[in-house]
Amino acid sequence: MTASAISVDTGPSAEELAAFEQERPARRLSPGLDRAISVCCALVSVGVLVQVFFPIPAGTQFYLMLFLAAVLPGALLCYRGWRVPAFLNPFRGDRRSDDPPVADWVLASVALVVSLYPLLDFDAFLERRQAPTQLDLLAGSLLLVLALEACRRTTGWVLPVVSLLFIGYAYYGGYLPYTWSLAHQGFDFSAIVAQLFMGTAGFYGTPLAVAASYIVLFTIYGAVLDASGAGKFFIDVSFAAFKRSRTAPGRTVTLAGFLLGTVSGSGTATAVSLGTVAWPILRRAGYPSEPAGGMLAAAGIGAILSPPTLGAAAFIIAEYLQVSYLVVLGYATVPTVLYYLGILLAIEMDARRHGTEAAEPSTQSARRLLLRFGYHFVSLFLIIGFMAMDIPPFKAVVYATLLQIGLSFLDREHRLTPRRLGMALAQGTRSVLPVVATCAVAGIIVAVVTQTGLGLNLAEIIVSAASAISENPTVVLIMTVTLSAFAVMVLGLAVPVTASFIIAAVVIAPALFQLGVAPAEAYMFIFYYAVLSEVSPPTALAAVATAAITGGRAIPTMWQAWKYTLPAFLVPFAFVLTPNGANLLGLQGLGGAAWTLAVSALAVAALAVVTGGWIAVRTGWLERLLCFPAALLLLYLAPTTIGVGLGLLGAAVVINLVRRQRLRNTTEGPLPS
Repeated sequence: MTASAISVDTGPSAEELAAFEQERPARRLSPGLDRAISVCCALVSVGVLVQVFFPIPAGTQFYLMLFLAAVLPGALLCYRGWRVPAFLNPFRGDRRSDDPPVADWVLASVALVVSLYPLLDFDAFLERRQAPTQLDLLAGSLLLVLALEACRRTTGWVLPVVSLLFIGYAYYGGYLPYTWSLAHQGFDFSAIVAQLFMGTAGFYGTPLAVAASYIVLFTIYGAVLDASGAGKFFIDVSFAAFKRSRTAPGRTVTLAGFLLGTVSGSGTATAVSLGTVAWPILRRAGYPSEPAGGMLAAAGIGAILSPPTLGAAAFIIAEYLQVSYLVVLGYATVPTVLYYLGILLAIEMDARRHGTEAAEPSTQSARRLLLRFGYHFVSLFLIIGFMAMDIPPFKAVVYATLLQIGLSFLDREHRLTPRRLGMALAQGTRSVLPVVATCAVAGIIVAVVTQTGLGLNLAEIIVSAASAISENPTVVLIMTVTLSAFAVMVLGLAVPVTASFIIAAVVIAPALFQLGVAPAEAYMFIFYYAVLSEVSPPTALAAVATAAITGGRAIPTMWQAWKYTLPAFLVPFAFVLTPNGANLLGLQGLGGAAWTLAVSALAVAALAVVTGGWIAVRTGWLERLLCFPAALLLLYLAPTTIGVGLGLLGAAVVINLVRRQRLRNTTEGPLPS
């Protein structure tokens, strides 16, 4: 079941809520045009799949230009631009649709032409990098404008404006006083356009390469998985997995969110899909609107923090570190366990604080569902198995897609007939349109940072700001990491996860490198904070979407989501602040990962007490006051701090047990919830 297939009685539709991921919903096209665009998108998906086994001989850049030419016009046609009066849109057929006006057809045509222009004489185009012609500059300028417009339509104004500010810096940076750290030699507009259009660090840089080589393949796989009935199965088996208990509804939401994330790949879309199904059950169980919305948002975000899919930025991490995607999955394993441990502990405490009741059990047996439809897990395991055999992830996911197509015929209701398969392939490409627009524009920022040396300059400024507070190396590192986390979160409030990660990786990561933080730890730290921006006030798209479903207030729902995800905010600090933090990423063997997981689990439990207010009975202010420093000290993962942290946590537990005994002595019968 997908977000587009579900409707709610009040508030925005599920389709509109799912569009929070790109802030602007796609157009409601008339049936004829929708079919035509779907056919084109399905053909693009086929071309992408074929490219994996029969790559274009001309090379990667040639393929990226062809890919952008195939996708960019679709973004301009499928997403709304400027409002146009109806009488100026002769292509507007069905009154209930908002088909593209003439202007958008012109823009899409120009986008196709300028994207294909370099391919007319590709070798000569590459030779002109240092001396572009006027036609090269015109085509590059038009592509710049159209890429910014496509990004504006799919993600809003912020990323295009930030990109224009970077271009302005590249142009005017030569006028800054030479004593300033940010000053550089300055570049004229032709040099900037040539870098963006003809170089390998602009439109056709790493972000677009990852989108065209990895992300689109996984969106196609997710669409095929969903069309074959996997999404419905994951929800059904989650509801059938838990028996009648007061915590069963919350556990079900968590498990279903994890499984659904393998299909959608989007935190907000997962939260919406799950919320429309799970909220009635949570409401009957006694959950208030805001805590239920926070739980749904946390479950949705957890899906893109967790193996086996992670988010799109994980592919970029693998590219930057020059490691396999399976290695990045390994980095995320222990943090994922800690994340879900925090959610499950919060669910246990909330069930007692809110006095929730058991919901009606599923009418189907989990065992029966697994025996009948458990084959949906096979393709997921196949991806991991192939990557363990050193098969590249882009090939592994294609094999998994083909296998899932074959397995779909085991279910008559969801078998992928040619028509249904075509729809799934089309949906795979349409899902990636916002990501491609984002990656193309993010390439502008990467190109400017590379051209001007901005990354190293900003790194020096951040480190200098931290050094101004103290000269102690530990304090400098703590302040730098804190400033970096805040910067990534603020950036993530305004731009999508993939874009905020790319920007932070080239601008903020060098500051961490200067202080001795290893690249793997730095990139994973940035990745987690980029993702967590989706549940961070004041925007928190996932929380806003779930609040619309539950009828709760948006801001309190955001704080509830923050409560559930608090361990994910603090655990990444251990990556970069402590010598033993690398164990949390599995960088120092299984033994190191095991003991740091055990200690960090106690820290997460202490954090759950702080936010949930429960141990054996409801906690007082003293237990919470003891548990917060205990959690921080345990997460530092040093022998001395672990000992002190255990002492504080133990004291909090003893005080709460004494409180429970006093309640027993003064209360007749069982203790009240």
